[in-house]
Amino acid sequence: MQTPAVTVPHLIAAGFHALSDPLRISVLELLRQRELCVCDLCETLGVSQSKLSFHLKTLKEAGLVNSRQEGRWIYYRLNLLQFSVLEQYLSNFHQDNPAISARPCCE
Repeated sequence: MQTPAVTVPHLIAAGFHALSDPLRISVLELLRQRELCVCDLCETLGVSQSKLSFHLKTLKEAGLVNSRQEGRWIYYRLNLLQFSVLEQYLSNFHQDNPAISARPCCE
C-alpha cells in the first residue's frame, strides 16, 4: 500500500525531526540490535522514564519505532519501512541528473 502524496512531506519532516536529537539517535542505535523494553532503555541510557517517554513518543509519531505491550511493560523495535521511506527520499537527490539552472528573473 502506497502512502498518499499529501502525507509524504509530513512523514519525511517528522522522520528527520526525530533524527535530530542525540538521545533519540542513541535509542535507535540500541534498537538496531534488538527489541527492548522501556526499563532496559532507561537503564542503558541512564535517563529517567519520563524523559525517555517524550523521546519515544517523538520516534513513534515519526513512524521510526513501533511498540507492543506485554503485561505492564512496553517494548520498542525499529520500523524499518519508515527508514526505507527516508532513505528513498534522500536517494532521489543523488540521481545522475544535472541541476537545471534557474531561468532569468523578471525585470
